[in-house]
Amino acid sequence: MQIDDVDRRLLRFFQSQPGASAAELAALVGLPKATCWRRLERLEAAGVIAGVEAIIDWRALGFAVEVALRITLDKTERNAFDIFLAAAREVPEVTEIQTFLGRVDVRLNVLARNMAHYQEIYRSRILNLPHILDIEQLMLISDVKTDEALPV
Repeated sequence: MQIDDVDRRLLRFFQSQPGASAAELAALVGLPKATCWRRLERLEAAGVIAGVEAIIDWRALGFAVEVALRITLDKTERNAFDIFLAAAREVPEVTEIQTFLGRVDVRLNVLARNMAHYQEIYRSRILNLPHILDIEQLMLISDVKTDEALPV
C-alpha cells in the first residue's frame, strides 16, 4: 500500500493520541472529518493500523519486578520449539514471548509483584517448561525509552 504525506501526518497524530476521535484527528491534520475517517479506514483495512490498545502501567497494579529470560532450547527432540512455546503461553506472568535466530532461541518477559513472587514463578513455572537447555536472567533496572511510536 502506498501512503502519502497526509497519511504519515495522520499516523503521527494517531500514534500520539490514539483515543482522539476522527473529528479531532481531522482538525489536527487539516482534513475534513469524512476524508480523515476514510483514510483511517483505508489504513486499517490495509493492515497499517493493526489496532488500538490500552497500555496499563504494571507498576500501578502492584508489580515491581520485570525479568527478561533468554532461553536456549534443546532442539534434539522433534517439535521441541513448538512444545516449549505452547507451554510458555500458559504461564500468566509471561507477558511477552519473542523468538530469535542465533544462540538464544526465545526471550520471555516475566512480571512479578516482588522478588519472592518472581522466585516462586521461576521455580514452579519457568523451570518446568519443556526442552530448556540454558536460561539467562536479565532483571529490569530502569526504562530508558519506552516510546512505541514509529517514525512515520
